[in-house]
Amino acid sequence: METTYLILADGTRFKGQGFGYPSPIISQTTSITAGELVFNTSMTGYSEILTDPSYNGQMVLLTYPLIGNYGVSAYWNESDSIKAVALIVNKLYKGELSPNRISLDSFMKAQKIPGLEGIDTRALTLHLREHGAQNALLYRGEEHELALAKVRAFPQITERDLIEGVSVKTKCYNPELGKGFPLPPTTGKKHVAIIDFGIKKSIIANLYKRNINVTLLPSTTKESEILNSGFDALFLSNGPGDPALLQDAVKVVKACIGNLPVLGICLGHQLITWALGGTTVKMKYGHHGANHPVKNLDNGRTFVTAQNHGFMSDKQTLPKNIHIWFENANDGSIEGVYSNELKIRCVQFHPEACPGPEEAEQIFDDFIKELN
Repeated sequence: METTYLILADGTRFKGQGFGYPSPIISQTTSITAGELVFNTSMTGYSEILTDPSYNGQMVLLTYPLIGNYGVSAYWNESDSIKAVALIVNKLYKGELSPNRISLDSFMKAQKIPGLEGIDTRALTLHLREHGAQNALLYRGEEHELALAKVRAFPQITERDLIEGVSVKTKCYNPELGKGFPLPPTTGKKHVAIIDFGIKKSIIANLYKRNINVTLLPSTTKESEILNSGFDALFLSNGPGDPALLQDAVKVVKACIGNLPVLGICLGHQLITWALGGTTVKMKYGHHGANHPVKNLDNGRTFVTAQNHGFMSDKQTLPKNIHIWFENANDGSIEGVYSNELKIRCVQFHPEACPGPEEAEQIFDDFIKELN
């Protein structure tokens, strides 16, 4: 392992040891390892986190001190490859593993994803909490001023279209998800269109388990294809980046609302917010982890959810006829809305979890009731 540095856009620098694929030497390449750095408080689930398409364009800092102790299995991957730009940990496990698993180091090396260990992750987490998520860069060598200039010139996440790299290119009916996931239904009678902004396999799996047929559609799909194809409902997936950049998709969602039942998760929730006339705002450091309490405002019940988002709906901009369904118990931010009249339901958290608690899977059951 070689000495590797992490530098933030505000000039803060950490020195540690690289793992996975070697970070670049700045002056010897035009390809840099940079992205928005966010922290995730999950104790487990690093495979799912790394392969979650919502992390496309971001570096992930895991706050739990020891990472990698149960290895990596393809059964846990939420997409076909790692989507995070890099991984930052306090200590990487290097011991023995079960015979059917590979090490986290080998997994990242094979996919050319760099990592950094041996830094004070508590100090870095507190820094991000105090100063906000920001661009960061991993590099080898001592060219610190050049590295700082590179990371400061790197585009902000609010300027990057990160959907193209994670959405399907052509429509796909009942895709097979691979090892560890349920097979597509063979007797399903309901057919849901999914606009794929970077969907996790576990979301599709939850629909398969409920005997729902799905067709994945590219993020650029027009409303005419959705409304004229006989679908029973529209599903808007999770995905990376700023929803404000996706105004073409917002127009499609707006045209479908009132014509089909619509369910949105994470980015899908934010796009519904825009389609209803509301807006979203960037959060200081977002919600990333498997321990976020959410309150159901209809029945007063509080439960723990998995979350991964850096933007949220602006409560003040939502129309009065839209019912606020869920609220974050920590900061009061909107976690879900619905309208029975318009047949829309959407949540900011991840009811499929993976990783995280499965207390919110009822969201899928409520959606199925809408179809029936």
